Amino acid sequence: MIVDCAIYREGRRREGPEDFSDAVDEARAGGGFVWIGLHEPTEEEFDLVTREFGLHPLAVEDALKAHQRPKLEVYDDSLFLVFKPAVYEQESDTVSSGEVMVFLGDSFVVTVRHGEGAPLAAVRQRLEHEPQLLAEGPTAVVYAIADATVDHYLDVATELQTDLEELEAEVFSPDGGGSRHTASRIYTFKRQILEFRRATGPLGPPLARLAGVGASGPGVPFVNDKARPFFRDVSDHLTRVNDSVEGLDRLVTDILSAHLAQMSVRQNDDMRKISAWAAMAAVPTMIAGIYGMNFEHMPELHWVWSYPAVIVVMGVLELLLFRLFKRRGWL
Repeated sequence: MIVDCAIYREGRRREGPEDFSDAVDEARAGGGFVWIGLHEPTEEEFDLVTREFGLHPLAVEDALKAHQRPKLEVYDDSLFLVFKPAVYEQESDTVSSGEVMVFLGDSFVVTVRHGEGAPLAAVRQRLEHEPQLLAEGPTAVVYAIADATVDHYLDVATELQTDLEELEAEVFSPDGGGSRHTASRIYTFKRQILEFRRATGPLGPPLARLAGVGASGPGVPFVNDKARPFFRDVSDHLTRVNDSVEGLDRLVTDILSAHLAQMSVRQNDDMRKISAWAAMAAVPTMIAGIYGMNFEHMPELHWVWSYPAVIVVMGVLELLLFRLFKRRGWL
């Protein structure tokens, strides 16, 4: 559905006519641009926008189906950008992502939002309170969306770092992360990092292209070349996020390896203890087995003190084995 539609001229909002074609004509005549926001539109709802703005059918198909990687595509009459904003759910300690598709032309911006993690409402409010930025035209909208998306990434990375520190403390606690759910928590956390990386990683090349990093000659069409330093700043922030995500992924892998090593050491300790107790139980069992064979001619068989003597011998041997195993740390 259509969430908002307005004409912006000289950084100020002006309500446009209901007809998109009239809004574009009015925006072009006055040197402004029209910004239309949609939320999970149906194919029928998007047909009118497609016809009025001449959007490329391949980009329209991506915008309707969603589930796209962050990317930048250049068509004859417009640009098509995909962002994947991410949010951290405090209740469930999980990362969820939405999608924002942006169609950018010479005098129009069409944004399509999928999911609940997109910061478009806040972006529009921010721009409307910064008329000097909004006066730069459609490029300002793209910059504001990219900036808000990466700022959300920084927040999510901070929350994940906090969760990782808690997980690390649990694994390296005195009990060694003995809970049977520890490995499951580590794996779930690694899945959260993977979900986050799917949003942050692919966005690097599009932002670098908008920033003109490594480019020579003309910049991206429909994007003001004066905005390159601003996109470069956003790209630098994204690089920090990607470095943080890479570090988190390495750390959680190391934590998982450490947890598995601790579990292996604990199992070895348990096996040593079991073996030690079994060895101690074997001594009286052996002696009792020998004297239980009921042969007639056995040493000390008719000796009055044979029974207490055997008991004492077994006790002494058990004590010696106990002290030996204790000294070696098996018990």
